[in-house]
Amino acid sequence: MRYRIWVLSIIMLATAFFGEMKVNPFGGSFRFSLGIAAFFFGLLWFQSVPVLTTGMLTGTFILGFRILLDQLMSDVSWLDSLQTHLPSAFYYFSFSLLFHFIRARRFLESPVLVGLIGASVDFASNMVELKLRHLLNDSPATNWESIFMLLVFGVLRSFFAVGLYNSFSIRQVRAVGEVRQQELDRLRMINTELYVEAFYLRKSMTHLEEITRESYQLYTRLLSTEHTESSIALHIAENVHEVKKDSQRMLAGLSKLINQEGLASQLSIRDLCGLVVRANQKYAEMLGKEIDITLTCEVDLSTSQIYALLSVLNNLVANAVEAIGKSGWIGLAVELEQRNIAFHVIDSGPGIPAEEREWVFEPGYTTKFDQQGNSSTGIGLTHARAIVHSLQGSLRIMDDGDPTTRFVVSLPTDQLLRKEGV
Repeated sequence: MRYRIWVLSIIMLATAFFGEMKVNPFGGSFRFSLGIAAFFFGLLWFQSVPVLTTGMLTGTFILGFRILLDQLMSDVSWLDSLQTHLPSAFYYFSFSLLFHFIRARRFLESPVLVGLIGASVDFASNMVELKLRHLLNDSPATNWESIFMLLVFGVLRSFFAVGLYNSFSIRQVRAVGEVRQQELDRLRMINTELYVEAFYLRKSMTHLEEITRESYQLYTRLLSTEHTESSIALHIAENVHEVKKDSQRMLAGLSKLINQEGLASQLSIRDLCGLVVRANQKYAEMLGKEIDITLTCEVDLSTSQIYALLSVLNNLVANAVEAIGKSGWIGLAVELEQRNIAFHVIDSGPGIPAEEREWVFEPGYTTKFDQQGNSSTGIGLTHARAIVHSLQGSLRIMDDGDPTTRFVVSLPTDQLLRKEGV
């Protein structure tokens, strides 16, 4: 209720204000103004307010507003002022009545039709006002010239309001689209983290299966020799089997989270790399760094391996962001190399010494330390390489003969096109 009152107040005030931007084409009190454009736009944009109520209140407010102006700015009596401006109130009454019965809001998806309806309603309402003014001896009789002028101004005002409405609608749709895209990006990045966890959970389940089998084999050997500790081996096998079943349940839950409805099963490689760039640009800003991240993509393909690829590329680009000082640049380039797709990540950071490059993929290797001097885990590149190997690809660090660091991820095209599995 409070919102409707607020909207009605805006429509009435805007109509009254723009109504004073006027011309008097016929020499009397009849005016052409922008007030009706503001009123028409209000009816189109604020669809929660009832048309008839808005028209009646606006017409009454316009009448009182203009009488008050006359009392403040001239010596006209309030009765004469009432007679002068009463037809204007009937214009708004007529406009809202016709607009309501035509139910013009049904046609908002057809701007031209809405514009023609608005022009027709404007013309008809002007004729009502002119007829009333003629009865009150405030305007000469209409002729073909005045009718033509009414049509022209009706079309101009109507299509101005419709054009303004469509302009605002497009901006609103774009804003909603941007918010939606940001939400999708956020969900994809969350799913990327879940993918990494699911990837290693799946790997652990393989190990658990092997441990279960070996424990049971140990139990059978001990049992055949009537060893007193054979029951312990069986107990270990049973417990490991229970852990494996729990892991399967967790993996099933992760799979449902990763395959969320509303997220596309395929994404173009350009859009996927763009997501990596946007996410790490924000990451750099969060760290207070000025880093220019550029994308060059010569590949026009879509991939189903969204989260695997995001995990790898996001790890490499995030590492580059962390390695760079206060400012620098990062380049992400994608190109075809025979039957493979190569992703190049190069940055202007301090680089990795040649003697250490063979160790960068080993667990625990790191060049990153926090403000307290504690080192990071050093498993990011290890995880990235494991995911790349699962796609039958390779992850290499290249020696370009300069301080920059360049990683190259090379993946078979058919692997990127196959259906993604967790």
